[in-house]
Amino acid sequence: MIARLALALLLLAAAPAHAQSRLAADAEARWVPFTLTTANHLRFEASVNGVPAVALLDTGLNHSAVSGDFAKRAKLAMDAKGPAQGVALGGSVSVEWASTTGVAFGALTRGSGRVAVIDLPRLLAGATGNVDMLVGTDLIAAHALDIDFKGRRFRLLPSGRKPFTGASVPLSIQGTSGLYLTQVTLNGRRIRPMLLDTGDGGSMSVAQAQWRAAKPVVKGVTSTIAFGAGGVVDAGLAVTDAVTLGGLKTGAIEVRIEGDGGFTKQVGVAGRIGTGLLQRYRVLLDPKAGQMLLAAVGDPPPPPPRSTSGLLLGYDRARLRVLHVMAGGPAARAGWKADELICAVDGKPVALTPEGGVDVKWGTDKPGRVVALTICDGAERKLTLANFY
Repeated sequence: MIARLALALLLLAAAPAHAQSRLAADAEARWVPFTLTTANHLRFEASVNGVPAVALLDTGLNHSAVSGDFAKRAKLAMDAKGPAQGVALGGSVSVEWASTTGVAFGALTRGSGRVAVIDLPRLLAGATGNVDMLVGTDLIAAHALDIDFKGRRFRLLPSGRKPFTGASVPLSIQGTSGLYLTQVTLNGRRIRPMLLDTGDGGSMSVAQAQWRAAKPVVKGVTSTIAFGAGGVVDAGLAVTDAVTLGGLKTGAIEVRIEGDGGFTKQVGVAGRIGTGLLQRYRVLLDPKAGQMLLAAVGDPPPPPPRSTSGLLLGYDRARLRVLHVMAGGPAARAGWKADELICAVDGKPVALTPEGGVDVKWGTDKPGRVVALTICDGAERKLTLANFY
């Protein structure tokens, strides 16, 4: 399996004041097309100071940010005060600030204001292609955000609009951070506040104390990792169908179980809801009006694929890099280690598909299948797939 990324989780401290964004009169017609990347990020076109930028939509980020390379290319005026520190999943990050004269996408424009300048994680490029900008809640929180996942498009509307009917879920803005907060029910237990984060490609994460209190019945718990802007975070992983959102049963989803400290404690949340769950619905996020609307689209989604190899993998220059060996899985029992490199699977060299992804479906294939994996030093290992969580 390819590891899901939660790359854009940032809480930028000591952020400067910013100008208010505004919408065009014809906002309803101004759909923004997006591609959903292999990491479940919404990738679209924006502009900063008139310079085109490849952007990701990230409600887990309270101040929009650009890469250092883009700041130079757009000739942004940097703040002379130098870098500050921001809180991120996985640790702290260095944050600088730059002045802008205009940010625009779809119906939205903002005149003078500032953006954060950060070093975007290298894994982001491998999962989504080159990215210049992360669009955070400072640009969009005053408006309603209508995401049509089925049509691969979104738009910003005046707060209070209801372009479709659906289940209503409370949605608010955390006063200290500007982040979106909501709630879920896990095995009959209400969990709140939950950070609503379109920058997280997973379905849901909860603090360990919340998971233990809810006591959901699962086949087993294995291990995984989450990639944040500040580094790598270890977590447990389970599949459960005991989650409801706005009274709607989500069906079986993956849940990451994270430590009670770190980012969760610093931000003051019980967990996160990511795009892996949101994309099951048509979604309207309107924190100013205090609600999120969810409308199911099409047939219920199939259960999430479960790893039968026990390897979490990342693409690395025509190789598969082992990012994590899942506890209790076949790879762990066979002695695999993180950072080992795979150059071929069943004799076929690792390569990108025509769509720009990488085929790792063999890692979730039927138990009992024997996969021949060629290590990049020329050695071959056989791995027998099995169910383990």
